[in-house]
Parts: sequence; C-alpha cells; structure tokens
Amino acid sequence: MTSPILKIEGLTVYQGNYLAVRDVSFELIAGTNTAIVGPNGAGKSTLVKAVLDLIPHRTGSIEIFGFPINKLGSLRHLIGYMPQNFIFDRSFPISVKELVGLGWVAKVQNRYSLFSRLKMQSQEKSLAVAEALRRTDVYQLRNQAIGTLSGGQLKRVLLAYCLVIPRKLLILDEAFAGVDMQGAADFYALLHELKQEEGWTVLQVSHDIDMVSRQCDRVLCLNQTVVCTGQPEIALSPQNLLATYGPGFSRYQHHH
Repeated sequence: MTSPILKIEGLTVYQGNYLAVRDVSFELIAGTNTAIVGPNGAGKSTLVKAVLDLIPHRTGSIEIFGFPINKLGSLRHLIGYMPQNFIFDRSFPISVKELVGLGWVAKVQNRYSLFSRLKMQSQEKSLAVAEALRRTDVYQLRNQAIGTLSGGQLKRVLLAYCLVIPRKLLILDEAFAGVDMQGAADFYALLHELKQEEGWTVLQVSHDIDMVSRQCDRVLCLNQTVVCTGQPEIALSPQNLLATYGPGFSRYQHHH
C-alpha cells in the first residue's frame, strides 16, 4: 500500500488562547485533489499554516512524505504554496520573471569549476523560468512589474513560481480570492491540467462549494474539528453541509 503524501493525527492548534483546530486527523493520497471547506473562522487557514509549519501545533503529529514536518530538510522544496493574499509593495521594482526565478533552487554540480557551475545554473534557471511562464500562459508578461498585474494574472504568476522546480505537494489557501468567476474557472482548468502532467497532490482551502464538487476528488468539511470527509457527492450532501455550516450554509454556495 502506498504511503500517504500527508498524514495528520490528532492535531490541535491554538491561536493565542483561542482553540482554532481540535483533534483533526486525515490523510492525503498521492495524485488526489482534496478541498477543505467550512464557514469563516472554522480553522481552515490555521490548519494549512500548521501543515506548512508556519505556526506551532499544541498536540498531534504532521508527517509529509513520511517525515515529521520538523525533519523535512531539503524535501521542503517539494512543497508549493499559494497564500490567500500575496501582500507586497506594488511599487517594488521586481518583474514577473524575477519573481518566478526566486522559486528556482540551484542544483549542485561538483564536477565543474565554480564559473562553469554558475554559468550552467544561470542557463538552467532561465530555461526553467521561461517554461513555467509559458505553461501558465503568462510568458508575455515576463518583463512586466508585478505591481501592474491583475488579480488573475498574479495568481498565474504565483502558480509559475510553484512550477519552476518539481513539486509533489501543492497547497492553496483560497487561491482564487480576488479573481472573478471566469478567471477562477480558467485557473481551475489550468490547475487540473498541470496536476495531471506533474502528478501533483493538491490540498486547497475553498469557499466555492460548486467548483469543489466538480473539480476535487475528496472533501474535508471542517468546523474546528473534522465534521466529515469523503468523495464530494458524500461529503457535500445537504446533511453534511448543514452540520458543517449550520442553517445558513446555502449562502456559501457559488453558482456558475
């Protein structure tokens, strides 16, 4: 049996004195696209940040690629992350290709001189950045300042950042926030295509119930703790949505 890409057992996370996530357990199987859904304040982003080791957890365990998160070492490069809000100074003079280039990790080549290694790495980086930009349909924006991009363009550039080196796990925290319906649909289509090509395992936080039901393999309904998990047709049943969101859950559904 294949080991899970991500395994969480009994995870509890506090934000200050507030209990944000309680006794959460689940696994991600390689090659799947799993969505975390739930109301505002349910602990979705907190859970993702704990998985990324950005905030500490009180109890429980997190393993990625079979290793505890504090022992991943260079395997961290196999994880791509797109935050809900990419906050930056829009006047900062950095181009699209320079931003994507920050995601590239040089390979050690001991057989060559330092000059030869640096030259080869520079060429390899340029090729990798150009290919990532082409595959996310933003190559034409490569010399444009990132502060001039639209929300949808910026999301594609951030996806190119994740694509510039091989990844196994892609984590998206409300990646479509600030993107219109058509832009989100186009992004989902691109994400699905790249997932198939790259063999990514995807974990995403989303409020879009309709899109999740069409695009994801599995769904985890969260309201501090796991309410239910399973295939979309099971996890997103009216009864489970009611248990997760309460009587007003229908307002969270987006119709396209």
